[in-house]
Amino acid sequence: MNGALYIERHINKRITGIYLVPANYVTIYNQNTTRPQVLSGLHLMIWIKALHLIFMVAWFAGLFYLPRLFVNHAMADEEAVRERLGLMESKLYRFITPWMVLTLVFGSWLLIDYAWQAYALMYWLKIKLALIACLVLYHFYCGKIIRELANNTSRRSHIWFRWFNEFPVLILFAVVILAVVKPF
Repeated sequence: MNGALYIERHINKRITGIYLVPANYVTIYNQNTTRPQVLSGLHLMIWIKALHLIFMVAWFAGLFYLPRLFVNHAMADEEAVRERLGLMESKLYRFITPWMVLTLVFGSWLLIDYAWQAYALMYWLKIKLALIACLVLYHFYCGKIIRELANNTSRRSHIWFRWFNEFPVLILFAVVILAVVKPF
């Protein structure tokens, strides 16, 4: 595989497994342990992946809740309730936007430093990136809806917003399946 280094695992002078490690990492063997130790590069990548997942979960939590606020806003009859929901929507949107940015930053770091070398020719990665681009557009479209609801120019019903709420769920299912299963 391009850009990768295959490492054999030795225990009692027998090969027990082969590990795929990106070529820019250094692997050493400690004679007192049965597993190879990867120096700081891989440890850093594991931390980057953990932060990417944490920020992604926070971003998705907001994307799941924000359209539910839109449903309630579309159903609200009282002006005070609408104002309160509008305030909640705008605060939540401002709160989750940094999580989106951090998700994209750490995901890009993983892509550039690790995944692109290993998976550049596989279609699942390209589809995943396209779905993430759709999700970013969805995020910004939510900001547009917040402005429309604040100005009372939105003519969409609560039913439309209920369907709109399902889009990030479908994206999440697809992205997780593509990232974990790597079907093609």
